[in-house]
Amino acid sequence: QVQLAESGGGLVQAGGSLRLSCAASGPSFSLYNMGWFRQAPGKSREFVAAITTAGRTSYAESVKGRFTISRDNAKNTMYLQMNSLKAEDTAVYYCTASAAQYEYWGQGTQVAVSS
Repeated sequence: QVQLAESGGGLVQAGGSLRLSCAASGPSFSLYNMGWFRQAPGKSREFVAAITTAGRTSYAESVKGRFTISRDNAKNTMYLQMNSLKAEDTAVYYCTASAAQYEYWGQGTQVAVSS
């Protein structure tokens, strides 16, 4: 079983940057496809970015060109570099790990962007 712990959230002004981390405990981190989702107040959880075991990345249109997802398998950690933040990026950000029929979620980290 994989346990995920997000960190790096906080309050930032519009136009600023944050880097989120997702630390995984448990075996075989490199075998999991990883992703970030977010949930804003009153809205459904939405996809933000994903990175496969092979390092292929994908992004929601709303964050393309501003956010960068990466992973360091040696550190069992995934990252989300968020630049040019907007008020609409305010949400709780969750990391997820998936492989075969297994899917794991972290507890989330709050990101608040003031305009």
